[in-house]
Amino acid sequence: MAYEYDLVILGGGTAGYVAAIKAGQAGLRTAIVEKEKLGGTCLHKGCIPTKSMLKSAEVANTMKHADIFGIGAVEPEIDMTKIQERKRDVVDQMYNGVKHLMKKHKVDVFNGHGRILGPSIFSPMAGTVAVEHPEDEEAESEILINQHVMIATGSHPRPLPFLPFDGNLVLSSDDMMTLDHVPSRMAIIGGGVIGLEFASILTDLGAHVTVVEAGSQIIPHEDKDVAGALKKALEAQGVVFKIGIALDEERIKKDESTITLQFDEGEETFDKALIAIGRAPNTEDLGLGNTKIQLDGGYISTNAYYQTKDANIYAVGDVIGNMQLAHVATKEAVTAVEHMAEHRPYTLDYNAVPRCIYTHPEVASIGMTEQILKEKGMEYSIHKVPFAAVGKAVISHGDKGFGKILVEPETKDILGLSLVGPGATELINEAALAKFLDASALEIGSAIHAHPSIGEVLMELGLDAEGIGIHV
Repeated sequence: MAYEYDLVILGGGTAGYVAAIKAGQAGLRTAIVEKEKLGGTCLHKGCIPTKSMLKSAEVANTMKHADIFGIGAVEPEIDMTKIQERKRDVVDQMYNGVKHLMKKHKVDVFNGHGRILGPSIFSPMAGTVAVEHPEDEEAESEILINQHVMIATGSHPRPLPFLPFDGNLVLSSDDMMTLDHVPSRMAIIGGGVIGLEFASILTDLGAHVTVVEAGSQIIPHEDKDVAGALKKALEAQGVVFKIGIALDEERIKKDESTITLQFDEGEETFDKALIAIGRAPNTEDLGLGNTKIQLDGGYISTNAYYQTKDANIYAVGDVIGNMQLAHVATKEAVTAVEHMAEHRPYTLDYNAVPRCIYTHPEVASIGMTEQILKEKGMEYSIHKVPFAAVGKAVISHGDKGFGKILVEPETKDILGLSLVGPGATELINEAALAKFLDASALEIGSAIHAHPSIGEVLMELGLDAEGIGIHV
């Protein structure tokens, strides 16, 4: 059967369903093709469930260290089954909300695999979508004729070529969502955001965690001071780091119940290993060969408005290889829909995108790092404020954190800002607003901030950039 739409979206994840809502608001008749569940990785296997687990881990950590706050510390009883149940309750609530939004905005949802067709009897240009149902060989494909297509199929965990996922000993981040117990000894291969968030979770839940990073620094794209502070904080909680260790097949041994890694100083045996070396785009079997779409390193190439070489086909999110963040994907999706609806959207400034790591302590940043500024040959001044200068941070036992701002010396424009400490992933939104409005450091510092609040660290950073800091 054939249907006609203004827009067909391949992928019902965060970018896909947000694009559908925006298209509905613009009066475009819209359909989503999703082979699993609306909400995608972020809702079912990523952002939301991991943060639910992080909250459970935070509670466990607070219980173990309650004596800091004058309360008798207790060793919590960890029930992974109940933690997973709570996670599912959170996810289900959000999932039902997404389904409601699709009905509210009159978005049709097709469950199946979408493939783009080339020019055919349905359309003189590539873009018609065939919805296939692999689980039902007798089912006929539905044909979705359209004016525009958006590819928002996301990504999947990238395996090590010599250590494929098996769902038992060698786990992906997807597998972590169904973990039924806390491993006694866990190896995490990859010291990026995903690996460190799980290191924080598992350590707070009682596991002995070793993080193996091939590079010279964890979170390699973040500020060196920030990376060093986070590493030190996690080490204080018991995480062991092996930095500059590039594993290969000869360094790994597996049996039925354990995995052994060979380090320079000797062997160590673990119950499980999480591979967290990044994510690969879902571009296979989409019918891209029927289009003019070009790939660059496996990612779909687009212009600033997310159009591919076929002007009627757009691509957003993880498949285009920009910042693999849900909030980036949604902004890309909104920009693309506004462009196809001829609303003249702003293009996305990736330097104004907040980056968050939900470890304990939290890390958040925006803009450029010192390393990038040096590579670009740009002038900058550095200003740091310890969280110990902020009363609410001390009350929250976050006094070992700090804020760091990089400022253009002449204009005092904010080039970059990083935070390590309690509330960092919330505070960064103020910095994002400042970047969006092109506010100077002094303007942040001059704005009235409630006292006591952890947000005062941003005020102090802004004032310190002018040499008039109050508490530093």
